[in-house]
Amino acid sequence: MPGTTTDNIDDIDYSDIEAKYRVEYDDSFDNTLIVDNIPLIDKSKLEKLLVKICKEFSRKGASIKPDDIVMPWDDSTGKNKGYLFIDFRNADEANLALTAMNNHPFDSKHTFNVNRFTDVEKYAEMDETYVEPENEEFIPREHLRSWLADPQGRDQYVIYRAEEVEIHWHGKPSQCELAHKPGWGGFLYVAWSPLGTYMATLHKQGVRLWGGENWSPQQRFAHPFVKLIDFSPCEQHLVTWSNEPIHVPEGALQGPQYFSPEDEGNNIAVWDIRTGHLLRTFSTGPEHDTPVNGVKRQMQWPALKWSPDDKFVARVTSGQMISAYELPGMGLHGKKSLKIDGVVDFEWCPFSDKDRDEFEKATTNGTGSKGGKKAPENMLVYWTPEVSNQPARVTLLSFPSRTILRQKNLFNVSECKLYWQNQGDFLCVKVDRHTKTKKSIFCNLEIFRVREKDFPVEVVELKDTVTDFSWEPKGERFAIVSTSDPNLGNSGAGITIKTDVSFYQLDHGKNDFKLLKTLTNRTSNAIRWSPRGRHVVLATVGSSTKSELEFWDLDFNREDAARGEGQVAKEDWGNSIQHLGTADHYGVTDVEWDPSGRYLATSASAWTHTLENGYAIWDFRGQELMKQIQDRFKQFIWRPRPRTLLTKEQQKQIRKNLREYSRAFDEEDQRESETVNTEQLALRRRLVDEWNAWRARCKKDLAEQRLEKSQDLESEEDKEEIEVWVEDVIETIEEEVAE
Repeated sequence: MPGTTTDNIDDIDYSDIEAKYRVEYDDSFDNTLIVDNIPLIDKSKLEKLLVKICKEFSRKGASIKPDDIVMPWDDSTGKNKGYLFIDFRNADEANLALTAMNNHPFDSKHTFNVNRFTDVEKYAEMDETYVEPENEEFIPREHLRSWLADPQGRDQYVIYRAEEVEIHWHGKPSQCELAHKPGWGGFLYVAWSPLGTYMATLHKQGVRLWGGENWSPQQRFAHPFVKLIDFSPCEQHLVTWSNEPIHVPEGALQGPQYFSPEDEGNNIAVWDIRTGHLLRTFSTGPEHDTPVNGVKRQMQWPALKWSPDDKFVARVTSGQMISAYELPGMGLHGKKSLKIDGVVDFEWCPFSDKDRDEFEKATTNGTGSKGGKKAPENMLVYWTPEVSNQPARVTLLSFPSRTILRQKNLFNVSECKLYWQNQGDFLCVKVDRHTKTKKSIFCNLEIFRVREKDFPVEVVELKDTVTDFSWEPKGERFAIVSTSDPNLGNSGAGITIKTDVSFYQLDHGKNDFKLLKTLTNRTSNAIRWSPRGRHVVLATVGSSTKSELEFWDLDFNREDAARGEGQVAKEDWGNSIQHLGTADHYGVTDVEWDPSGRYLATSASAWTHTLENGYAIWDFRGQELMKQIQDRFKQFIWRPRPRTLLTKEQQKQIRKNLREYSRAFDEEDQRESETVNTEQLALRRRLVDEWNAWRARCKKDLAEQRLEKSQDLESEEDKEEIEVWVEDVIETIEEEVAE
């Protein structure tokens, strides 16, 4: 331009601009992983395999695309070499994928082995000179079942009131004490795991597990706004549910323990308790959102039901199939569901003690069998309603073989409920049937004897509606609550339904269940068997006018040996049922036996009402041992105990020599009683000595007071008193009086 000078362009310094916009290229291989044990395929299946691999990585929070994968090929065979390379955006994402996908089961025959590319180079050039490793200091971990080693053999329970949690020991009155008072807060409720190993607390951010002698945090599961949880029977897995669908915001943490974008919109999550990893998520399904006859159906919980060995978890899908998933990969077993049109509900058969022993032996052996015996196969039962001309049907099915063991057709069915005995010896199907006019409902009990050949079925016909059913643990008896009260289903405030409670037992002579006794004109609506059987409590729960507790002994006049063999004399049939006592707990909402079967806890939760909240503990005869009225009281839960490690022979030997074992406890009770008596005697002596000392002080003070008083009287007698009257003229007034 005119009037300006132009310098040489080579003399301009661009170093500041170059430094500002310099792009650093990462020439290292820290973001590259090698994945081994890939299925061998030809190039026609390459695209499908890459899509599946990308999907598996994305499920664990490591998002990749097929373009990021390099798969070497063997030209001589026309197939891949069984491994591949994956490039990630940075080293952090590569490390995350390594943690999530190493040893990940891709399918039934292939498990990923993931390594860093740099590790391969490093170990390829590694110095082979042996260097002895340094000994690391051993840090012992807390024993998660340390409470079982309590010398006094006490049980524990947890109470939750206001925002405080307290864990207590419970035993004899002298042994009851506070075990721990943690500083947890801001949670929805607490729950024990099935074997008592963990305590779970539900927070807005998710679930926290606590355990050990010091109640330190053991695991956490990030499921925001979680409302319900369910443990697997062996405490290996956890299911969580929230009414809020899963949402993964941008920039959220990714990893095996967090939700990924693929989980968006689901409500149910399955977790591995040991690692804390997320295994899979599910939706509650559209069937729960679609009203039926104008009424919206409630979600059934637990939505996922576990097999007793924790190997499978299943659920009903859209009323058309039962989908069973195999752990730990959570893949659909056999890659297909059980297609059952109209299936409503199902239940897994529990393991008996014998089945549990065989399963543990097979699991310990590691090969699935020991001594030629395989682990017992699971069994489940499901029912389907009447459709067109097909009757309702109950089906027993073995799993995973999917063999149908027994089917029973049912007619005029309105509803079915499935009740397994806790040992899996019996199955009761409570069938609510309607008359042809559908104006009235009656009930049948279809009872399957599962341990016998061909699964024979006995039918107990009832005229009334059955509102509650309960098997005796490890027994051959059951109890039902039935009613013909017209207020059933239309009860208003202050109305209590009149009920009858009946007990039945298997008659081995006739192979049928026979009525033992019926208790008429009750208000009981809940049956609670002791975990050891024999004792039962009939409770009126949730009523604003009645809150009675009835304690019964079903073997009051019968020896345990005869009962264990199932032999009952005809003249004793039903005569051994004895009423032990009656109690009352106003506003009772929960009734629960302790694991020993010696104590019963009742509680009135503020979640139901706000009148006289608190809890009480009773013995098996109905005698009140403790009662606490607490404002804003919410929960009382006994801590479960795992199954005993003693064999049946060892247990029989202990029962046989029970008097010898009990002698030590009797001596301990005697020493405790003597100690208490000695303390009471010392206390009484101290009180008497204090009273005598007080009397002596009082006598001394009284004597001193009398002495002082007598001296004052003597001094008064020696003095002469003279009274002098003195008159003073204050004023003189003169007045004239008129004549």
